[in-house]
Amino acid sequence: MKVYALGSGSSGNSYAVDDGESVLFLEAGLPSRRIMEGYLNLLPRVAGCLISHEHGDHAKGADGLAERGIDLYMTAGTQHMLKIRYPFRIHTIRALSQLLVGSWIVLPFDTEHDAEEPVGFLMESTVTNEKLLFATDTYYIKYRFSGVNVFMLECNYSLPVLRENIKSGLVPESQRERLLRSHFSLEHLLEFLKVTDLSAADRIYLLHMSSRNGDKKLFQREVQRASGVPAEVL
Repeated sequence: MKVYALGSGSSGNSYAVDDGESVLFLEAGLPSRRIMEGYLNLLPRVAGCLISHEHGDHAKGADGLAERGIDLYMTAGTQHMLKIRYPFRIHTIRALSQLLVGSWIVLPFDTEHDAEEPVGFLMESTVTNEKLLFATDTYYIKYRFSGVNVFMLECNYSLPVLRENIKSGLVPESQRERLLRSHFSLEHLLEFLKVTDLSAADRIYLLHMSSRNGDKKLFQREVQRASGVPAEVL
């Protein structure tokens, strides 16, 4: 299984996963033309694009992808908020209802974010039999997962870094409240990893790091120390 990233963070999120047979786009948070050009070599095998929620940094390119022939997979709530002009390209998904997209078995699960109907995705390749967990823009994950090989998890901010930035005036106090209710911190992630089966894990990708409230070296070091699994900030 190969993982690619064109963007990760508030400026736009766009990922692709490839099992050698089918490619899935994860998120459409960049202009559609940039996504298509960035993944040009993968386009003949793209089975669709999974979208977690409607916010622009995750979905601004969704309408353009649909216009260019890419099928979109999203919840009814996300669909309602985005108002895609090409409804025949939309496949409505529901949390905890499994579906097959290309060579991937996809299980959406509900997440906690200030969006209409956000979800994460547990994915399994029918080609490689590898499992991938994708969860971003959530302050809590209530489910437990086992046998996952590749983790793609949000690590947006560190509480000590955020507190220092608020104290120094770099970040308004109001941002703290939103982050606590909508994004995964380093500390939340470490707690999640403690109660997660990592016996099959070989990679952890850290997503959506804040340029102001994050620390790439700290995040990578602490996640690797806690999990014993190689970690990379995308």
